[in-house]
Amino acid sequence: MAAVSPIPAPERRESRSLLSKALRTAFLLVLLGGSLYLMVDHRGWFENPRTIKTEVISWGAWGPAIYILLYAVGPSFLVPGAVMTIAGGLAFGALWGGVWSLMGANLGALLAFAAGRVLGRGFVEGVIGERFHKLADRLVRSGFFIILYLRIVPIIPYNALNLLAGASPINFRDYLWASLIGMIPGTILFAFLGDALWHPTSPRFALAVGLIACCFAAGEAYRRFRKIPVEV
Repeated sequence: MAAVSPIPAPERRESRSLLSKALRTAFLLVLLGGSLYLMVDHRGWFENPRTIKTEVISWGAWGPAIYILLYAVGPSFLVPGAVMTIAGGLAFGALWGGVWSLMGANLGALLAFAAGRVLGRGFVEGVIGERFHKLADRLVRSGFFIILYLRIVPIIPYNALNLLAGASPINFRDYLWASLIGMIPGTILFAFLGDALWHPTSPRFALAVGLIACCFAAGEAYRRFRKIPVEV
């Protein structure tokens, strides 16, 4: 006679459901609390990214490591990734600002992707809105190309995309490689722009802005050539 697997007790299911809800609520409270703290205590960062340079210098030799960690968690607390990258260029220069920003951006992308996997699609769509519902389905079929395009042309908020990708059935390898490749041009150019902000009337600043525009145009041309199913 075949063995019959035991049916999980309803109390155990309820306890798991309550634990899951508690974890999700705690996650939201941490995000909201962190966002409010940054907006109130560090509002100068949003008004003038140059103030971050002073902050970074005060960290001494730990500056790059702390900056990478801040970049990894910053977008989760509503700090735009572009602002963090520009701040990196201001603080470390175009080269090292780009390097540290890439490390922080990729670390943050992996953390948010993992959060999306844990929280689940229903929760993520409830947070970022159902208008990305079709995109989540398309990530299954054309995940690599969609993520690559959206890294080059950031028409969707950085962390919203990471959470959505984590909650979707996209192959992790496709997500990882598309993120690694797609974030390189924009991150380097925004770090270059941050470094050029010290001389906003110089040809270097105009070149940075022009290169960013060319990067976005190239990304859009790539989307049309590959016929990537993303509504712009």
